[in-house]
Amino acid sequence: MKKLILTLTLIVSVMAVQAQSKSVKALYEKYKGEDDFFHMELGGNFMNFAEGFKIDLDEDDMATVARSIEKLNFFTLPDRIDASRIEFKSLQKGLEKERYDLLMEASEGSGGVLVYSKGNRTISDLVVLVGGDDGDLMVVELKGEFDSETLAKATSKGIH
Repeated sequence: MKKLILTLTLIVSVMAVQAQSKSVKALYEKYKGEDDFFHMELGGNFMNFAEGFKIDLDEDDMATVARSIEKLNFFTLPDRIDASRIEFKSLQKGLEKERYDLLMEASEGSGGVLVYSKGNRTISDLVVLVGGDDGDLMVVELKGEFDSETLAKATSKGIH
């Protein structure tokens, strides 16, 4: 599970989004004024960012994915705000209504990781939801153009 989260975090750090999802944007707007709400937005060339933080992207597929990221939007809800998992489930339903497809799902305990995508052969948007056992919720939204086969290869190498 740790490798999965590390891989997804790397992918999230590599990808980009312009808040394309209305559901994600609404959740962001709902909690952005809270004291312990964390938000980070990255744009531009992720390869330069990765090199600056010494992130190892030696694998060809991962480097290709990293080059495809245009913008990344990352936020976490305030601690334990979603202990009943209402926001997590609501966001899932919202993404499905917006015609995002569930690309990958992994769970451990009451927590889990869901990856939603928009597009078929070329994926334009990715949304990663990471729900923790204690009601923690992390949302990563990525914008770019990703080849679905390359993305699948890159993520499968980091998941064992």
